[in-house]
Amino acid sequence: MKVIDLINASGRMIFSFEILPPLKGNHIQKVYDVIDKLREFDPKYINITSHHSEYVEKPQPDGSIRKVAVRRRPGSVAVAAAIQNRYGITAVPHIICTGFTREETEYALIDLNFLGVYDLLLLRGDAKNRAAEIPPGHFHVHATDLQQQVNRFNQGIALDDTRFDPPETPFSYGVACYPEKHEEAPNMESDLFYAGEKVKNGAGYLVTQMFFDNAKYYAFVERLRARGITVPVIPGIKPVVFTNQLTVLPKVFRADIPEALAAELRRCKSDDEAKAVGVEWSILQCKDLMANGVPGLHFYTFLASDSVRQIAKAIY
Repeated sequence: MKVIDLINASGRMIFSFEILPPLKGNHIQKVYDVIDKLREFDPKYINITSHHSEYVEKPQPDGSIRKVAVRRRPGSVAVAAAIQNRYGITAVPHIICTGFTREETEYALIDLNFLGVYDLLLLRGDAKNRAAEIPPGHFHVHATDLQQQVNRFNQGIALDDTRFDPPETPFSYGVACYPEKHEEAPNMESDLFYAGEKVKNGAGYLVTQMFFDNAKYYAFVERLRARGITVPVIPGIKPVVFTNQLTVLPKVFRADIPEALAAELRRCKSDDEAKAVGVEWSILQCKDLMANGVPGLHFYTFLASDSVRQIAKAIY
């Protein structure tokens, strides 16, 4: 069942989470361990993050420097297929723009269709990417461009404009949104406009970047609805687990930390104390969101799967 159908058909607020593929050389069991830890809460779908190759400079014997592509994690296609086949839970691989060529994206779609994985999360991806190493025109710049490629694939149109039999089950997808504005958006109105464009292009739902102040989520959804954007908006939840996240999360993800939470974290003397504060804050945050009828809660589990389990036990 497609994610949007799972959201619409569920008689209760759904639980979902995102996992990070293991580092190169590690076994898939590391992924299974996280899923097994959270499986009792009936996740309706599991997202798998995507990581492009990175170019690193390697000194050569002659003293020159050569850039070498290094891939640190397996692709989301393989991990999604493994999860779906083992657990029967809908897997949602991330497909990202600027770290992959359009040809690589087409190969991924071909493989996913063959493997029976039909749900995607389409993202522009991290600003640190391989764009500088790929000739202009070979990669997508925006998520809306990526949407068009997926839409054309669903119609049976390849990158070179040749025709093929359309997939029996077309891909469906969600996209990201930013209650506190994307870091590159000139203003919130612009951000809302592009969220609307993504929905017009075919996105079935939106999932938010992490946030810690529910008021910002409610205000964002209200502004979307005022624009006629009616698709589900899934809150993305990330529990704080380390003391240094008080400064790291706002810097990396542009997510404000409310002063009430910041004050508690400043008093923490250890990461264990910060983790406990993070769990308590997320439980209160989630209960408030549930009371206000959100369609689901989506948890970011990277380095936080134990915390997510504690939160889920308290709210489901």
